[in-house]
Amino acid sequence: MVALNRTNIPVEQYAAYEIDKYAIQISKKNYPNIEHCGNVFNGDFTQYKDFDLLIGGSPCTYWSIAKSNRETTPDGVGGQLFMQYVRALKESNCKYFLYENNFSIHKNIKDFISEKLGVKLIMINSALVSAQNRKRCYWTNIPNVQQPTDKGIVLKDILIAEDDINYKNEMSKIKPLYNYLPTPRYKKITAFSPIRIGQIGKGGQGQRIYSSQGKSVTLSANGGGQGAKTGLYKIDFPNGEYVIRKLTPIEAERLQTLPDNYTEGISNTQRYKCIGNGWTVDIIAHILKNLKVGEG
Repeated sequence: MVALNRTNIPVEQYAAYEIDKYAIQISKKNYPNIEHCGNVFNGDFTQYKDFDLLIGGSPCTYWSIAKSNRETTPDGVGGQLFMQYVRALKESNCKYFLYENNFSIHKNIKDFISEKLGVKLIMINSALVSAQNRKRCYWTNIPNVQQPTDKGIVLKDILIAEDDINYKNEMSKIKPLYNYLPTPRYKKITAFSPIRIGQIGKGGQGQRIYSSQGKSVTLSANGGGQGAKTGLYKIDFPNGEYVIRKLTPIEAERLQTLPDNYTEGISNTQRYKCIGNGWTVDIIAHILKNLKVGEG
């Protein structure tokens, strides 16, 4: 809905199929007019024959490269979830559709999705419009979708300023660190790279430290350990001092190009999870701007 609003596309009716109670709570807070319909497996999508747009992204939990023994063919649970999107599209006969999933899913599954939806995937990195390195695949019949223009945003551009009214409130919940072990750059740095500069402890996923001069790592919904959902970052101050910390919920929202405090009202743990599970709004708005509103 945020993306539709940003592209000035009027919405007469919006029905959502979601089972995460925290995501529903955020949605109801920001858009009370959205109709919440529960589990997608129970949906009767024939009631949406006059709808124009189907948007969805089935959970990549079973397909993601982050999962050991991940599914590499579409005949598992991940495939069952995706087929609910296919069913929704067939039953509703929406004119336009947009489907999203993780870039890391196996080629077999990418090919299966392309076959079922009848379109080729488009890979877009959220790094083009945000400070987050986030490769995602999009399948859509919305015409003329091109790569967004690179805005050149890096992490330091979205950090909460020390004099911001939200700063002390946010920092009171974020444990800062001051000492770290430097590590050499281990690969070629590109415009979209998180720049890894050090670690704490043994350097596990949640102990890696990145520079605020580069992009953030991809926001994760389910990463464990210290800072794994957002990474750890070295924040430099003008007087030469620095602090190492994970990102605040507001900064995580900015990485997804959400409005500040969009997810406010639930615990920080659930805020990070919902933000990591979500889409980069400005990428969706970029795609939706090609909709032919008022036609058909």
